[in-house]
Amino acid sequence: MIRLAIVVCFLAAGCAAPGDAVVGKRTLVAAAHPLAAEAGAEVLKRGGSAVDAAVAVQMVLGLVEPEASGIGGGAFMLHWSQGDSRLRSYDGREAAPAAARPDRFLNQGKPMGFLEAAVGGRSVGVPGVLRMLELAHGRHGRLPWHELFEPAIRIAEQGFEASPKLREALARERFLRSDIFSGPRIVNREYAETLRVIARGGARMFYEGDIAKDIVLAVRTNAKPGDLTEDDLRGYRALEREPVCGPYRSWRVCSMGPPSSGGIAVLQILGLLERTDFARAPPQSPGALHFFAEAAKLAYADRARYLGDPAFVRVPTNALISSAYLDRRAQRISDRAMTLAPPGDAESGTSHFSIVDARGDIVSMTTTIEAAFGSRIMVRGFLLNNQLTDFDFAPGGANAVAPGKRPRSSMAPTIVFAGAQPHLAVGSPGGSMIINYVAKALVGTLDWGLGMQAAIDLPNFGSRNGPTLIEQGSRYEGLAAPLEARGHQVDRIPLTSGLHGIERIAGGWRGGADPRREGAVRGE
Repeated sequence: MIRLAIVVCFLAAGCAAPGDAVVGKRTLVAAAHPLAAEAGAEVLKRGGSAVDAAVAVQMVLGLVEPEASGIGGGAFMLHWSQGDSRLRSYDGREAAPAAARPDRFLNQGKPMGFLEAAVGGRSVGVPGVLRMLELAHGRHGRLPWHELFEPAIRIAEQGFEASPKLREALARERFLRSDIFSGPRIVNREYAETLRVIARGGARMFYEGDIAKDIVLAVRTNAKPGDLTEDDLRGYRALEREPVCGPYRSWRVCSMGPPSSGGIAVLQILGLLERTDFARAPPQSPGALHFFAEAAKLAYADRARYLGDPAFVRVPTNALISSAYLDRRAQRISDRAMTLAPPGDAESGTSHFSIVDARGDIVSMTTTIEAAFGSRIMVRGFLLNNQLTDFDFAPGGANAVAPGKRPRSSMAPTIVFAGAQPHLAVGSPGGSMIINYVAKALVGTLDWGLGMQAAIDLPNFGSRNGPTLIEQGSRYEGLAAPLEARGHQVDRIPLTSGLHGIERIAGGWRGGADPRREGAVRGE
């Protein structure tokens, strides 16, 4: 049996205060909550694989940060197998019900407001994370499936102290109705029992039978009912897809392909930076931020034009990251800011964790229920996603709603290779800003020579093909004036990333956890 001490340690051996780097000689877990990182580390100590640890981490995250991820949502996973030197990617993205139509989020012909669309049954897609984890575990797991649920079950029954982040999210929340989150200590016995059923019978117990019936009932009887059916749940399948990879200077960068736009956009940003004077700009200077923001504008313009579910639209993946295409796109970047970048002619509430096990296998996984607390519909102790609001509300584009379609994502779990071996793994939550966050961490490590923790700690910045964004309250606010002199419209806003990464160093691995969240790194 896996023994988990429900203790948050930051200064003991193997733990660290936020902002400190943690080194593991054999194994490492960087996740968005100390209890989740501890659960993954305990699995690895017992000889579990990186995927085994990922299952344990996800089950705990669904309990301790229900506003961000859980079994009612979806995920993307990148997996490196040291034994056969193979990189795989797994798609557990939610899917639209068979009854979904392109006008789903229109009200009298006009797009709904976000909360009008997100809260209630209309926004719920078929959850995918459990099918994905089971698929990956069947191929890469070493410990029995049922053992991996024990830490989350124990914590759910014994209770845990709600973190400041969760308390703040609950204090802001207007639509969630649940007694589970009342009081200083949270106990969720319904979640524990749900996990027991899935641990005994596998993911099928979630997608068929009583749990599936309850999910459908909750969605269809909501005040804003959806059209999810038991057939939708029963028919869902996780998919293995080809990772999307490209060169960056001396590195090879690999990430998630469509239906996520994250990997392509990150590779585009890096490829465009390589074709500008970015390398000659001093690190963290106005010039460096200028080139980064301009590259991001171009990448986001292509994202809006081309990216969607490849089963429904033709996504020109190879063209978008080809050398010739990036050469042409880079010509649009000058010393002056673009107001709005056009797409090129090329005829895509969240959490992230990174894990390395004793054999050198790596998981980089981003997991989500979309908005904070998802659709606000709770079933058997877990929240259902509102992932269908990641579709375009207006019909007609590559990311329009369609039956069975998976909405475009920005998630970008990433692994960087030095030669034939993995050098680092990183990813982040953050909605459409994920692309900027991940690219920032890669620039910090690969270009500016920072360690993983220091790169994560950097103030956030970037653009989504609009204003240049700078993290509010950070030292980068001092760069606003010189950026404005180049023609940028600079907005200072909260940019709450959740970057969690690991990097290879002499003698082992070093991890980093985002101080903007409440993550931790554990290893040995």
